[in-house]
Amino acid sequence: MEDWLTTYQATKLSGYNSEYLRQLIRAEKVIGRKWGPYWQVNRQSLENYITKANKLGKRRGPKTRPNTK
Repeated sequence: MEDWLTTYQATKLSGYNSEYLRQLIRAEKVIGRKWGPYWQVNRQSLENYITKANKLGKRRGPKTRPNTK
């Protein structure tokens, strides 16, 4: 069974913001699907992308800001 994450869950796992995740989906660097009005990200493809990006050095893409509340 495939493991799908909401974009919110994927931002927490990756540290990337939701717009960057959607860019990765459109560029077919991670697997995504539209479920109703929402995007979902395949966990394994995201983890593979993060691993690959880490091997290249620093993580690319905009990061989420820490919650300051």
